[in-house]
Amino acid sequence: MTGRLARSLILWVLLLLVPFWLPMVGGYTALASRILVYALCAMGLNLLLGFTGMMSFGQAAYFGLGGYGAGLVLVHLSGSSWLAVLAGTVLGGAAAFLLGPVVMRRRGIYFAMITVAVGQIFFFVAERWDSLTGGEDGLTGFSRQPLHFGGYVLPLSDVPFYYFVLFFFALAAGVMALVLRSPLGHSFVAIRENRRRAAFLGIHVERYVWAAFAFAGLIGGLAGALNALQNNFVSPENLYWVESGNFVIIAVLGGMRSFWGPLIGSIIFIGIQDYVSSLFPNNWESLIGVLFIIVVLFFPNGILGIIRRRAGLA
Repeated sequence: MTGRLARSLILWVLLLLVPFWLPMVGGYTALASRILVYALCAMGLNLLLGFTGMMSFGQAAYFGLGGYGAGLVLVHLSGSSWLAVLAGTVLGGAAAFLLGPVVMRRRGIYFAMITVAVGQIFFFVAERWDSLTGGEDGLTGFSRQPLHFGGYVLPLSDVPFYYFVLFFFALAAGVMALVLRSPLGHSFVAIRENRRRAAFLGIHVERYVWAAFAFAGLIGGLAGALNALQNNFVSPENLYWVESGNFVIIAVLGGMRSFWGPLIGSIIFIGIQDYVSSLFPNNWESLIGVLFIIVVLFFPNGILGIIRRRAGLA
């Protein structure tokens, strides 16, 4: 327990000091914010994929809805970044909660295909509803707003925005950790290990799958809202199935049965996307694909599993 606490402390210290050390290794603060946003969404997916054992290719639906929720609030209702994040989170979570009964009784490929279909419905709605979403051009005309603390105003430039994202990342990570350590989280794992036996023990499997699905959507909505504030833009592409595939890749690369696996996966995925694409614009996806195949075939516990094994922590 002491070793785990020490590792967690080191991780949070590194995250807190990112704006100071990342430029020394050739990075920049906006890149760190993007990594945390995608890690957060993949961690939400990991509740469903890694801990409950349900493959979803629809996480981008709630990521995109969160972005549109935040953007529409800033365009039409309020100039508050706090309220925009809240609106995006609620919209993503509510959509997943309402759609949960549609998917919770399905298994395997049928579950995955339904999540894809639902995500594509949201994608086509966003692409066609020009008057509300901006259609194919995306939603523009908003920007992240300064934070007001009494008489003090904090502009959300790159470094303050990173800490704004880190605050929500820490909050969501804390809630997810509590959930996974609770009886609810143990029920998720029981369903993953043996769905039939879990049902025999009295666990209402469909309801727990619904809960995991809704929670994943809630976290996805939060990540999408933060992504919209970072880019000051939301596109139908944020809802597209390819984006959902990216979140699956991130979770699997890092280690989909590890709590911090998606963070490691996001560092690798976004890092390759940013650095390699600047050198070889058309080849970064090939590198990701090759790395993904290697991990799936030879390292089922992901990159974090390799690190733990090398460090003798497995």
